[in-house]
Amino acid sequence: MASSTERFKTAAVKAARTAKQWAQTAAREADRLLKEAQKRVKSEQRQRRIKAALRRTGKVLKAAGRAAIVAGIAAGIASARGENRKLKKKKR
Repeated sequence: MASSTERFKTAAVKAARTAKQWAQTAAREADRLLKEAQKRVKSEQRQRRIKAALRRTGKVLKAAGRAAIVAGIAAGIASARGENRKLKKKKR
């Protein structure tokens, strides 16, 4: 029969092994959670970059639209002036 000291040592070793296994399991779970958190952060950053790019694109398109409108108005005015000049020359 084992002495109380040997039984205590055996129980301590068994408890240490169990604690080690649980610690390894916890470490794996923590790594898994860390990877998932990093993926979410990356996707959020990507979404922010995409939104910013879309905002910039929208601003550029608005400016291009305004420029096109101004150019169309200027062309219309120039065309009207040209027709008025032709009409004035014919009247003489």
